[in-house]
Amino acid sequence: MRKAGATFIFLLSLTTLVSAQTKRVLKPTDIFKMPSVSDPQVSPDGQWVAYTLTTVDSIKDNRSTDIWMVSWDGKTSLQLTFSPESESAPRWSPDGKYLSFLSSRQEGKGSQLWLLDRRGGEAKRVTTFKSGISAYAWAPDGKKVLLTITDPEPEDSGKVKTAKPMVMDKYKIKQDVQGYRYKNLYSHLYLFDIEKKKTDTLTKGSFNHSAAVWSPDGTRIAFVSNQTEDPDKNENTDIFIIDAKPGSVAKKLTTWTGSDNNPQWSPDGQRIVYTRSTSPENYAMYDQPVLTVVSASGGEPQLLSQSLDRGVGSPRWLNDNTGIIALVTDDREQYPALFVPATNAYTKIEVGNNIFQSTNYAGGKWAVLASNPTTPTEVYAFENSSLRRLTFHTDSLMKNIKLAKVSGVTAKAKDGNTVNGVLYRPADSAETKPMPLLLIIHGGPVAQDDYGFNMQSQVLAGAGYAVVNVNYRGSNGRGLAYTKAISGDWGNLEVVDLHAVVDELVKQGIADSARLGVGGWSYGGILTDYLIATDTRFKAAVSGAGVGFTMSLYGVDQYIMQYDNEIGPPWKNLDTYLKIGYPLLKADRIKTPTLFMVGEKDFNVPAVGSEQMYQALRSQGIPTQYVVYPGQFHGITVPSYQADRLTRYIEWFNKYIKK
Repeated sequence: MRKAGATFIFLLSLTTLVSAQTKRVLKPTDIFKMPSVSDPQVSPDGQWVAYTLTTVDSIKDNRSTDIWMVSWDGKTSLQLTFSPESESAPRWSPDGKYLSFLSSRQEGKGSQLWLLDRRGGEAKRVTTFKSGISAYAWAPDGKKVLLTITDPEPEDSGKVKTAKPMVMDKYKIKQDVQGYRYKNLYSHLYLFDIEKKKTDTLTKGSFNHSAAVWSPDGTRIAFVSNQTEDPDKNENTDIFIIDAKPGSVAKKLTTWTGSDNNPQWSPDGQRIVYTRSTSPENYAMYDQPVLTVVSASGGEPQLLSQSLDRGVGSPRWLNDNTGIIALVTDDREQYPALFVPATNAYTKIEVGNNIFQSTNYAGGKWAVLASNPTTPTEVYAFENSSLRRLTFHTDSLMKNIKLAKVSGVTAKAKDGNTVNGVLYRPADSAETKPMPLLLIIHGGPVAQDDYGFNMQSQVLAGAGYAVVNVNYRGSNGRGLAYTKAISGDWGNLEVVDLHAVVDELVKQGIADSARLGVGGWSYGGILTDYLIATDTRFKAAVSGAGVGFTMSLYGVDQYIMQYDNEIGPPWKNLDTYLKIGYPLLKADRIKTPTLFMVGEKDFNVPAVGSEQMYQALRSQGIPTQYVVYPGQFHGITVPSYQADRLTRYIEWFNKYIKK
């Protein structure tokens, strides 16, 4: 017996060892294998959660999204749609008999509303609008649906072979993805009768209407709109209320000169919770939303989270009207908190190292999207302040992966500022031996790196690098003053903070000072340009969708309001533009081999920003390369291009850092 037991233990140990040895690191091509879970919606009876699952078709090189649902006990999971076209926005009818969604199936004229009868049968399309539906919501009685639809494109007779000139007179003439803004099209609200298939217009005019929500009794609708004289020149949005019947006139509920967004009615219909900008200015790049409550009849709003000095969003009322669950963006975290209007009390709900991305509440149940350092985004049941996982779509890939070790890092900048970040070290790395380090910088700049699952950093760590993501000044999650510190002074304090973290990791013996690399996209690409023009310590750099001479993008990108309000026009503030344009103007300081990358149709940070920096380095004989992704906007979306970008990162860093 002893002999048999010993043999069993040996075989079990051998099996465990072989299993551990067969695990591998994440690779760029795993983008084709990584599914994406989103938009959980709890059924009215609380027994099911519908959600979307996006997967990659490597043959067609695109993504397809289907509707799934999982039982609340997690025992049953069902795929509900199977069409080649994508579906989105699953929503339950109030009686739970139907699951609706949006899809451009069949005619492909934009997203239409479809109904899937839970008793069986195929989904049926119920709308045929010339332009697609961008958002919708069921009326509480289930008889009507509130639709948000953008005006249709002008009819094309088909006889004209040459496109008409694009004539513009707007203050803002460009927007990424949208392109040139020469079409005077607006989003309006409509009421659609499910049984009669009849559509009634609710709002009109030369303004956009969005974020529309029904009152609990179905008699009124709250929505968001900027109805100032020239909406292009400010960010002043207000909340309006309109009776849910044709011919009604909307009444403005809020009067804040900043932005008011995301209205949600209290269950008794007496109050509305929403998010309000901290600043009353007509433009506020460096801001954070404040959780706010106001009577549905108007009056002085109550600021629930102002003293918290953290951004708060995604508010949801409790059924008894006494409290609101909202998500708080804090230092490398995003967690739920309970806000009680009656007492102005705030209570953080501890959820460990999980990063909450969204919440949904119905039937007395909470479903959330969440991730953590070792688990990509999945759907969870949120019960008694704890999480119970409901979906497991990423497990088929992740079960074979050995992940980098994730930890926090803190450094002190030379001016005393405390800087925090997230560090990734390869799973098999020796703790005592300095490693090559990649500083990967997030965009925004008003964003942050948190403890959620980060595929890019995991892939780069899998290539044999320590990787650090740093929340420099300008990032959110550290309070308003921290975010606003860089206003009008780009490429200064952020650079100080980023160097401080690199210095700290070198000091701790984690990073090898002779093998440092840096990279980022968008504002991360801009900061990459600043860093290589500031110091020659980096042996390689990857600058994605960046710019080294800000003035060259005045009137060329989509940020005209930011330039005029934060920096001022070049003819009035030339010295400032020259100061913050030092990467190009001082390009003779740059010695770092740099790879520049951009989307061909990027109107956010157009290609000219990267082209100037590439040409400056190429003219001086500094090793450089310029990669343009055809047909892509600011965000690279084609799966093969995403994998290619990560592959090029690794190859470029390997060439100059590991040689």
